[in-house]
Amino acid sequence: MQIFAELIHRLDQSSKTGDKLEALDWFLKHATATDSVWVIAIFSHRRPKRQVSTKQLRTWCQEKAGIPDWLFEESYQAVGDLAETIALLLPTATITHSQSLTEWINWLQDLGKDLEEVKKSKILAAWDQFTPLERFVFNKLITGGFRIGVSQNLLIQALASYSGLSQAQVAHRLMGNWNPEKISLEELLHSNDLGEDLSKPYPFFLAHPIEPSFQDHFSISEWLAEWKWDGIRGQLIRRGKQSFIWSRGEELVNEKFPEILEFLDLIPDGTVLDGEILAFREECPLPFSILQTRITRKTVSKKILLEAPVSFIGFDLLEWEGKDLRDEPLSHRKTLLEELVKSINHPRFKLSETLAFNSWEELSLVRENARELQTEGLMLKKKTSPYETGRKRGTWWKWKIDPLHIDGVLIYAQKGHGRRADLFTDYTFGLWDGEVLVSFAKAYSGLTDKEIREVDAYVKKNTKEKFGPVRTVTPGLVFEIAFEGIQASPRHKSGVALRFPRIARWRKDKTIDQANHLTDLKAFLS
Repeated sequence: MQIFAELIHRLDQSSKTGDKLEALDWFLKHATATDSVWVIAIFSHRRPKRQVSTKQLRTWCQEKAGIPDWLFEESYQAVGDLAETIALLLPTATITHSQSLTEWINWLQDLGKDLEEVKKSKILAAWDQFTPLERFVFNKLITGGFRIGVSQNLLIQALASYSGLSQAQVAHRLMGNWNPEKISLEELLHSNDLGEDLSKPYPFFLAHPIEPSFQDHFSISEWLAEWKWDGIRGQLIRRGKQSFIWSRGEELVNEKFPEILEFLDLIPDGTVLDGEILAFREECPLPFSILQTRITRKTVSKKILLEAPVSFIGFDLLEWEGKDLRDEPLSHRKTLLEELVKSINHPRFKLSETLAFNSWEELSLVRENARELQTEGLMLKKKTSPYETGRKRGTWWKWKIDPLHIDGVLIYAQKGHGRRADLFTDYTFGLWDGEVLVSFAKAYSGLTDKEIREVDAYVKKNTKEKFGPVRTVTPGLVFEIAFEGIQASPRHKSGVALRFPRIARWRKDKTIDQANHLTDLKAFLS
């Protein structure tokens, strides 16, 4: 546990990739194999099930520290992170411990069968054994809120260096439904049989944003183009007469998409498909917001199935008749996929069609129709390309439609997390509706560190009201908000919902009366 706490500390001290890789390498060399498996699981989103609520932790901390609710709230707002707040407020530990990370995780899992009073006494006893840093990490294990800047790719790099495997091999071994409680580090990294888990997907191949000089360097005959669909990227797997639907986030989502399972059961064994799950009706894709009504529910009712029907748009074939096709050229994989879609002939199983074009200028005109067709733009793929692992530059490019823009006024702010826990970095923006500013979007990316500090200073000097962690800000700052799409939404006060809003720039050249009106935003709906 001490080594894990030190790892978290080292990872949080730097944003440099080299420093983070060095910290991960240090941990893997000093930790036990079982602790290493759990850290791999935690950093790849296989976290232990929560057994204690944040409300319980907060209440027990207040009792232990002997502080009133208002003082805890003020401390929480100053620190910006619940786990760290609790770790700082608790009295100094009276004893030490010698348990490993794995032992503490097993201990936490066993709390599930205890009554609340028993849980309380055990948590209080555990807090008494930790240093402040260990308490912070322990609280994070309970709440599952690790935000330390370790991407999946960074973890894969560290494990590849440690194990001597290629990054592609490591990425594949981390995919699938493995359980940190039942697998050893040796089995995870060096098992000769990856086929034991029939559900195991392949690592996804991701595209790079197109570069401005792309058209100057490549012959048009080398490439095929298709729409960039706006849904959920997924792999469909049919092996051992069983069917599996994996999202790109490595979540098994069979229960959410029964329509897809219906045709997947008809596909021959030894098949893996890559494609997009879309809300789809009458041969037309529907807005992503409709698909969201499916993915946010634990169970899918008959009503939702009717209101938000889905289809799978296949654009690649990764395995066929049990053979891994990823090293085959894309043109061959697409030919086999087209034949498969035709043979299955199911209304919910569709092919991502290749678009016809004879020049880059012609393709650019095709791209202009993307938004009205409910797509995000175009994909350009080299016909000879293999299916690689991760985000590799050169053979797959995404040519997204240009974002829409509107100028809004900062009206609410909230503190960030981790290194930004002391700064207001999460913002809500408003547009004019008559003489009132109505909130229409939230954003937290797009500003430089210098600009964030300037906005933070403004928020602190111009706070009007406090609502928990949220501050109402005196209107005074205007920002240009970029977004990918817009849909009518009765759930939002503005009446619209934006797709991927972010800050494009700070409009220091504008006063708040020059910001846009809600009618300007709704004009994008037409």
